[in-house]
Amino acid sequence: MGFLRKLLVASIVIGFVISCNTTETPEILPAPIALKVGEGFVNPIGYYEAEPRFSWQLGDSLGSGYQMAYQIQVSSTVASLSVNPDLWDSGKVFSTDNAWQRYQGNALDSRDIALWRVRIWDNNGNVSEWSKPQSIEMGLLATTDWRAHWIGHPQTALSAHPSQERLATPQYLRKTFNIDGEVQSARLYITAKGLFSAFANGVEIAPNDVMTPGWTPYDKRIESLTYDVTTSLVQGENALAATIAGGWYAGRIFKFTEKDHTLPARLLAQLEITYQDGRVQRVVSDDSWRASQQGPIRFASIYDGEHYDQSFEIEGWTTAAFVDENWVSATASPLDGDVKIVPKRHNPIRTTEHMTAKAIVSVEGDKVVFDFGQNMVGVPKLALPVLKGQEVQVRYAEALHKGEFYTDNYRSAKSENRIMPSESGLLEYQPRFTYHGYRYLEVTGFDTRYVPNISWATAQIQHSDVDIHASFTSSHPKLNQLSQNIVWGLRSNFFDIPLDCPQRDERLGWTGDAQVFVTPSMYMADVYGFWSAWLQSIREEQAENGKVPLYIPYVEWLNFASSGWGDAVTIIPWELYMLTGDKSVLEDNYDMMMSWVQYHHSQSEGFVSSMSTFGDWLQPYPVITKEGDNGNRGNTDFSLIGTAYFARSVELTMKTAQVLGRTQDEAQLYELHQKVKHAFATTFFDENLNLINAIPTQTTYLLGLAYDLFPPHQTPLAVDKLIGLLEQADMHLRTGFLGTPLLTQVLQDAGRSDIIYELLFQETYPSWFYSINNGATTTWERWNSYSLEDGFNSEGMNSLNHYAYGTVSRWFYEGILGIKPLSPGFKQVLIAPQIGARLTEAKGSYNTPQGKVGVEWKKQGNHLVIHIEIPPNTQGHVVIPDPSLQELTLNGVPVEPTRLNNLRTGGYEISAYLQN
Repeated sequence: MGFLRKLLVASIVIGFVISCNTTETPEILPAPIALKVGEGFVNPIGYYEAEPRFSWQLGDSLGSGYQMAYQIQVSSTVASLSVNPDLWDSGKVFSTDNAWQRYQGNALDSRDIALWRVRIWDNNGNVSEWSKPQSIEMGLLATTDWRAHWIGHPQTALSAHPSQERLATPQYLRKTFNIDGEVQSARLYITAKGLFSAFANGVEIAPNDVMTPGWTPYDKRIESLTYDVTTSLVQGENALAATIAGGWYAGRIFKFTEKDHTLPARLLAQLEITYQDGRVQRVVSDDSWRASQQGPIRFASIYDGEHYDQSFEIEGWTTAAFVDENWVSATASPLDGDVKIVPKRHNPIRTTEHMTAKAIVSVEGDKVVFDFGQNMVGVPKLALPVLKGQEVQVRYAEALHKGEFYTDNYRSAKSENRIMPSESGLLEYQPRFTYHGYRYLEVTGFDTRYVPNISWATAQIQHSDVDIHASFTSSHPKLNQLSQNIVWGLRSNFFDIPLDCPQRDERLGWTGDAQVFVTPSMYMADVYGFWSAWLQSIREEQAENGKVPLYIPYVEWLNFASSGWGDAVTIIPWELYMLTGDKSVLEDNYDMMMSWVQYHHSQSEGFVSSMSTFGDWLQPYPVITKEGDNGNRGNTDFSLIGTAYFARSVELTMKTAQVLGRTQDEAQLYELHQKVKHAFATTFFDENLNLINAIPTQTTYLLGLAYDLFPPHQTPLAVDKLIGLLEQADMHLRTGFLGTPLLTQVLQDAGRSDIIYELLFQETYPSWFYSINNGATTTWERWNSYSLEDGFNSEGMNSLNHYAYGTVSRWFYEGILGIKPLSPGFKQVLIAPQIGARLTEAKGSYNTPQGKVGVEWKKQGNHLVIHIEIPPNTQGHVVIPDPSLQELTLNGVPVEPTRLNNLRTGGYEISAYLQN
């Protein structure tokens, strides 16, 4: 019998028992905690949502109780909040929900400041203290709120027929203005077509924010940021300044484009100063600003790096005292009404960590190679001894190829910095408008009178500023290294959008990579806002006929849709809903989901898909069936893949219709789903589930099992077919981007977690530990992208920083720890740890909307101890691993498995002995 078929399910339910005792004086409960708005914002400035969603958590002092009701109050002032809220008072709302409660008060407008608080009642009728007030300050919600113009250097205007060199050179912009009274507050609303860095009175406004405003479909939406600059202003003369570069908007985007720097970067800035006497002063970007291109950054490109010339440094140009008589008036143009300018809806890319080099690999003449010991993304902060007029070149590499510095896997991306010193001595430099994926850094051209030192280069690690809370650890060092590698892959590729890779001439938001990684990423980081923002970009890029581009934002290159890739539009919203419980992610994306299902249907013959697909991308050991085929798309039948994903998208859209109460849609989608399922089972397989006219692959059966496409009586046979293929491969996987994420789910559901452990702990290719054994510090694009002996794989596409195969981390949390949502948002949580012979212990947690769910288990000999932490306002169900457990105790008290029930909020210890 399979492992799970031996399991005894014990329902450990946090009981919701309402007390009938009305004679006791109600207890005053502690106030709710962890108040947030939207997708996790705390006291935001420049918020994007006119009708915010409110969330909170309950303290541990609630004990065995649960929330029975809540009350939210919202007001424009602290005084009115405690007396008579002037914006909204929800009244007492009977609900156990503590997250995603929508504001229903008077409309909030641009710049509005709202204060809010919440209290709750428990199931015994006790009321809590009010929470401490939290604030929300709106950004500029509508394009019509802007009085500013797009500005730039006049010689970059397209009417001036600028050269590509001029367009690739950053622009420097400045404006002086006068402050003549006591300032109450000052807000800078700012964005760019391209990238910007902003300064006030000689000081950079947000030095840790980089590559702002980020990457959206620029012809439809550009995001703005809001900064509190109250303390940056002084009485009298002030200066506001910015540097802008082309970035994703105006530079080349990938290796295949013929267009390189054909658009001018532009700045949009609006400083609003509110005085104590009520006056409001606006300083806006217009043709009164001064402009120059004679600054030290002479070239900037996402892929090709940055060129810096010290002789062009402009001392004091961001201060009011600077004389800009040699500068020119900026050119200004009005806003395009078709492009929305809206507040940024997730945190920008920031410098989050600094890392010194671990070693110096080699020194040859004026060339030195540093090893940081970790593949990562960002830029270095350099402090180099230099000689006047001797150029310094800085290059980047992910790994050494047989001991040599190697950049061929970056393809056409030069990924370099060129530095021209104007004087000898110590030169400090940090790239501003580019980023690099690297572990190794090579510096050529330093002053050889000095001995290289690891202090010369400090890595500035950069990624979208998300809270990373990955907590999984185990007793196995390689498994822990794999877990860390996956986290580093997340950090490296969550760069305002979910990149496929961060180093070569691609760096695009591929939908297929994203849809398999969304759930694992949520277990490791607070990335709900990140994914929600990217979904908005997909909605904006979807064609009228429902077609979804392969990567988002879309740039001209590959113009077709692919099954397994476009299905991100149904998979990602549903997965986010299950993990958060927030219906708004379904409401926002429902039309897109329906449109994609219709497109799927249009690309089918009957109910069998004929849509193009990248297949089970990079499946190992592909069978080459025709001349010219490089095997990258694997051997799983393309039509079978398309039909499986057609069924999956229909099913998830049907479930979404059910949640949203779209009963007519639900009925129609149910009928369609049944027809596609039938087509899958009867078109591709005979009555014995042998493939018809196709090569059987592991992914063939994984798709059918994961998406429940086989008739129930044939499911055991399909599992046997899958296991047979695994045995033929000597218990190694033969799966690519689409099949690999399904392995753990399918095998655990079949009661064969023992096989998952066997696959997970394989040491040879293809396996996860193969990369660990070959020095990996991130996850790779190919199972064999690199080896210590032979260096890089001779095939193309050898990124050493790709998160797609990091999807196995989902099983670290849902399998090894056993934490899974039984209902959306973990209001009901399953805890079913998979105890493996290869591990003696494992622990970790997940931050649900209600609080932390934690699991830790240890084996000492045949003694098993499981510690469980369940947050307030949650129902827990625990599966006890193995009915043959002996001497079972709960918190030290002997119990029968069937009597393990009514466990409440808190921590518990389950102890038992395994039979030998």
